[in-house]
Amino acid sequence: MHAGRRFTFKQVIYWTRRDIRILAIASFIPTALYYFLDIRWLVIPWVAIGLVGTAAAFIVGFKNTQTYNRLWEARQVWGSIINSSRQLGIMAKDFLRSDPDATRTLIYRHMGWLTALRFQLREVRAWENMKLPSNVEFGKFYTVPEWVGSLQEELLRYLSEEERNYVWQKKNRATQIIALQSKQLRDLYDQQKLTEFEFLEFERLMGTLYDHQGRAERLKNFPYPRQFATINQMFTRLFMFLLPFGILQEFGKMSKELGDAFIWLTVPCSLTVSWVFYMMERIGEATENPFEGGPNDVPISNIARTIEIDLREMLDEQDLPPAIVPENNILM
Repeated sequence: MHAGRRFTFKQVIYWTRRDIRILAIASFIPTALYYFLDIRWLVIPWVAIGLVGTAAAFIVGFKNTQTYNRLWEARQVWGSIINSSRQLGIMAKDFLRSDPDATRTLIYRHMGWLTALRFQLREVRAWENMKLPSNVEFGKFYTVPEWVGSLQEELLRYLSEEERNYVWQKKNRATQIIALQSKQLRDLYDQQKLTEFEFLEFERLMGTLYDHQGRAERLKNFPYPRQFATINQMFTRLFMFLLPFGILQEFGKMSKELGDAFIWLTVPCSLTVSWVFYMMERIGEATENPFEGGPNDVPISNIARTIEIDLREMLDEQDLPPAIVPENNILM
């Protein structure tokens, strides 16, 4: 997420500069045909363009509302993970006072679950937007830890060799790590190191963690419906294509009174309006996948590190990892 006051105008222009060129060409071509070749039938009545623009504005507004809801839900999921993680830490510390090794194993395995989950959420999906040239270029301003690191190396810090080998054979590794947690809890109960109440409370918490994981996976694996994304893009681009032909009509009237050169005002005017609609469409697109590795993502790497620091402080450890800080105001 952006951790500064706002994106700068320079950053926004850098992000959209490729498309600004296309919009400028799309505005220049009909204007040049009108001015140099005197093709006056190019103009389109504003009524038709206004109807398309109204439809585009409606569908863009609908999409942006829904994509914001997806982003906010993703943040709520990870806010719940923070609370449940702290709850697990305090329960492990208090319920297993007589077995500090078991406490440490449960807490470290939970940190392994957080690590596996965030790596799974950063995996690339076909419908995500990070492969777009503009997003690839903007990605130079920040680093996605899950893309430069290795899950296998990260798990070395949290799981035993036997557990790593077991988990690595599975497809959904985060799910299997919670299963290992449950297995250890059952063993502790059988050894009478946990009362029935304590065991049931731990198991209830494991179910809550599965619920958090499932909600995050749903947001990751079920995209904003493609039919709505398609008509949103088509309507917006159709409006931007038609816009210069309508503006030609207005500046054509002015040029008759003030001079032919006034027709060229069509280009900056059309470019400005098209850019506004384009930005609204792109913002919705950049928000719809909250774990794709973009600058508007939920900062799951930072949240996981915050949880790790909290849990290791519960173990009274001193050698703590540093908090993840924003890079060019982008926090991942």
